[in-house]
Amino acid sequence: MRSLRLLQGMVLVCILLVPILIFLFLKGFGSNTYDIPIFYEKGVDNPFMECPIGDTTQHYIPEFTFTNQEGDKVGRSEMEGKITIVDFFFTSCPSICPKMSAEMERVNDMFRDEEQIRIMSISIDPSYDTPEILKEYADKHNAEAGKWDFLTGGVQETYSLAKCGFIIPTEDGLGIPDDFVHSDKFMLIDELGRIRGYYSGTSREDVDLLMLEAKVLLHASEKN
Repeated sequence: MRSLRLLQGMVLVCILLVPILIFLFLKGFGSNTYDIPIFYEKGVDNPFMECPIGDTTQHYIPEFTFTNQEGDKVGRSEMEGKITIVDFFFTSCPSICPKMSAEMERVNDMFRDEEQIRIMSISIDPSYDTPEILKEYADKHNAEAGKWDFLTGGVQETYSLAKCGFIIPTEDGLGIPDDFVHSDKFMLIDELGRIRGYYSGTSREDVDLLMLEAKVLLHASEKN
């Protein structure tokens, strides 16, 4: 029994070391590249005419300013020069949000001491999710404002930002939790405000990949 537990422990350690070893390999051999895509380099399609008509150049996250769990203003300017991980959620969500928030807590633990990486969780139910409600939710997930901000803003601005800024589907439930529609995606945004990846926030494997690719972007930004 003891030898079985030892073997299980060694297997677990090996699994946890894989992302770190990949990152160290990339860092140690400058000639090797790990390509992370840049989304929407030729602009964003707008088939349903919900978003302002743009051009055919690189898409960037637009300007926005919301309020975090401490009542402070936080938005696009705080993303500048940082690698930001973003999701959309709401505190009364009866389905995927608890799983997403648990996975984002793992991300927060991974990068807690990394000043160049921050997290933003944006509520799609701002009428209910006041800063006070978000503060309770943030405390539950060990989130520190300025590192992991839970944000609330105007309804129209929030849905426009989700659909036209981060390019994810979102529908207002008008106060009925089961009627809200939002993506399970975590989005990786580079220091220039470009979308570099979408990852399922309900998949541990996808979130592991997100953390690896965030480290790669961090290393690349440090070299520039």
